[in-house]
Amino acid sequence: MHSPYPNPLVILDSKDRAMQIRSFPRIALFLLISASPALLRAQFQEPTQDELKMTADPKAPGAAAVYLNIEDITDDKRHIHDYYQRIKVLAEKGKELATVRIPYLHSIDAGSQILGDTVGDIQGRTIHADGAVVPLTAKPADLMDIKSKDYQVNTVVFTLPAVEVGSILEFRLRINFPEHRISNPIWNIQQPYFVHKAYYAFYQWFQEGLNDRDYVTNGQGLVLDKLLYSYRLPNDKKLNNDMARKRITLDLADIPAIPEEDWTPPINTLKWHVYFYYSNDANETVFWQDAGKHWAKEVNEFTNPSAAIKTAAAAIVGSAATDEEKARKIYLAVQKLDNTGFSRKKSMAERKKENLKQIRKAEDVWKQQSGSADEIALLYIALARAAGLKVWPMQVVDRNRAIFDIHYLDTGQLDDYLAVVVLGGKDVYLDPGQKMCPFGILHWKHTQASGFRLTDRGTVPDTTPLAGYQDSSLQRVAELFIDTGGSVKGTARFIMSGQDALHWRQLSLENDQDEVKKQFNESIRDTLPEGVQADFDHFLALDDENANLMAIVLIGGNIGAATGKRVFLPGLFFESRAKHPFVAQDKREYPVDVHYAKMEQDDVTYRLPPGLTVESAPPPSSTAWPNRAQVNIDSHAAADYFEVSRNFAYNFTLLDPKYYPDLHDFYRKLAAADQQQIVLTRSAAARGN
Repeated sequence: MHSPYPNPLVILDSKDRAMQIRSFPRIALFLLISASPALLRAQFQEPTQDELKMTADPKAPGAAAVYLNIEDITDDKRHIHDYYQRIKVLAEKGKELATVRIPYLHSIDAGSQILGDTVGDIQGRTIHADGAVVPLTAKPADLMDIKSKDYQVNTVVFTLPAVEVGSILEFRLRINFPEHRISNPIWNIQQPYFVHKAYYAFYQWFQEGLNDRDYVTNGQGLVLDKLLYSYRLPNDKKLNNDMARKRITLDLADIPAIPEEDWTPPINTLKWHVYFYYSNDANETVFWQDAGKHWAKEVNEFTNPSAAIKTAAAAIVGSAATDEEKARKIYLAVQKLDNTGFSRKKSMAERKKENLKQIRKAEDVWKQQSGSADEIALLYIALARAAGLKVWPMQVVDRNRAIFDIHYLDTGQLDDYLAVVVLGGKDVYLDPGQKMCPFGILHWKHTQASGFRLTDRGTVPDTTPLAGYQDSSLQRVAELFIDTGGSVKGTARFIMSGQDALHWRQLSLENDQDEVKKQFNESIRDTLPEGVQADFDHFLALDDENANLMAIVLIGGNIGAATGKRVFLPGLFFESRAKHPFVAQDKREYPVDVHYAKMEQDDVTYRLPPGLTVESAPPPSSTAWPNRAQVNIDSHAAADYFEVSRNFAYNFTLLDPKYYPDLHDFYRKLAAADQQQIVLTRSAAARGN
């Protein structure tokens, strides 16, 4: 599912065919807001003495704030969307909720006219713990967030006044939308803070089934005559569908806050929610069969090898003898094109000036030597087919954004195109739309990602494979010179393959050198010992995605804690201050998603001056979580140097919460092993220096 901002649906009148529905992407709505019902259910209310005196909430121990009331009501009959909320601020951090940001659809091109929402009456107040009331008087700001040729999204912003710890914040706001729009609300039930009471309602105008006058279509011209919803709620929570009054409501109490857990799958699909949408079929099997046929028709039309594509494919593959050679040569050719997902998409004016046509087929992408990530992926399929390869298109949900939900009958949840080429009788999943992504590797957001693909049997659901730890590696090799006082100077090499290398190569395409340097330094700063500074110098093999990427980093600072006779150094240089995940949290509610499996190999050599000798060091050790993760630590000492190596591999990506106790136990042992020290003894002469 795309981010939670409803698609505006336009009611089409059979007498006004100029009116066309436009696809409008769901815009991210990062709000902690509520709504007042259309029937004035949520009038401002006097706080109770218990609410005023509250300094902590036993239902939400340690919370910086709690929601006392949330209401969110959409009324299509009256063309209004009302928001209402009351918040109790319990700590300094909770004061941030005084600033409210609400996106709304400012305008949309509906063909014969421009439609848009308007922000109605905004009322708010802050109630101090002593009962004093400070009303909202400042005029809200109206900021433009997104603008395209078809629509504009603005955000209304206001801040409730004079907020203190102990205050109660209260506001209500109305958004009016045009007559020729129906709604498909999204209810985000769970919030970052505990909610005492919440009420949601949707008053429908839409009549299920067709009539002679009004109907709704999607971008493909299919009539949408059924209101459906997709939801994630506890088993004992149900929607109340009052069919007689055409009203759907949800009344809840004691809603837990969204758990603060690191490394989770996309939170928008895990937290409690209800998504309304319109469809042409309520039967899941029939819907996906029909949608799959339409999807396949569009994709095949785009990728059908024209004469120009066949000529291009023949020139690319040349004398290649095997299918794999052909597949690799075509992959390399499309990777060289201007990928506007990583550069910049040309405006309509620029395209017109350069005599560029709108891209409708793979041939257009090749002629222009430029296209979006999806267009380039589909071009690869067209060229591969023209070269005689067996290759299939696949479209998946970006795993960094959402999880494919087959019960949510909307193909709009699909994001990105991949190619599946058959080599040696096996399916090989390729990511030609990802710039700098090596052949045979998927960007991690496209691994274990579900969606549609074509096969000999037609369109079928499919899930891409996960990568193993061998597919992504990071080697950190450092040579460090220590003096008798504990100062350090040296060089480190970060050698990357797979996902880490892809990340920095793509970041370098989209940013200048200074920004890349800044981000690289920030990424390693918290892993280095206290007192040590790292300064990224340059990359090697940045433009060659088939080679390991190497980053050269200059190291300096004071690494050791010196006493009269000894100098203490971190045993594991790159992990001495690392923030190990899964250590502090004993229990887990959501699944774990670490994005991709990986191997880390560290080799650090400390060069010692005369007068310093090794007294003690981390002994060889091995810690394992069978079949999932293992770390090995080893060391070697000589007269003038000391070397420590650490090899850590984890071969998991997604884990059910039931495995969390084992994960937690392993990372606790890992964190303890990484805190070991090296103790050096200083000779009398060295102490004198």
